[in-house]
Amino acid sequence: MDKLNVLLVCGSGASSGFMAANIRKAAAAGGVEITVNAKSESEIENYIEEIDCLMVGPHLAYLLDEVDEITGDAKVKVALMKPEYYATLNGEKALEHILSLFNLSGKSPA
Repeated sequence: MDKLNVLLVCGSGASSGFMAANIRKAAAAGGVEITVNAKSESEIENYIEEIDCLMVGPHLAYLLDEVDEITGDAKVKVALMKPEYYATLNGEKALEHILSLFNLSGKSPA
């Protein structure tokens, strides 16, 4: 894996856009190779083949069953963002969560 490709989804994409920017800043500061984009949950299907990880806003927990159907056999890690870091848009904590899904800790995924 050269670089983790992460998609964040929330309702309209506004708050996840800020979160994505904060995760990118934290990754750059830590030397982590990652691409983070934010989209509306209605766009998940368009990106499922391109991503390694899908992070869902905590207020969209009810969508997880539907997300599982959409991801199907795709090798995508799906996680619900934690309210503790989502509410404060803490990019460092969100990055830690993403890396933990891949058993990585602040290092390049290569």
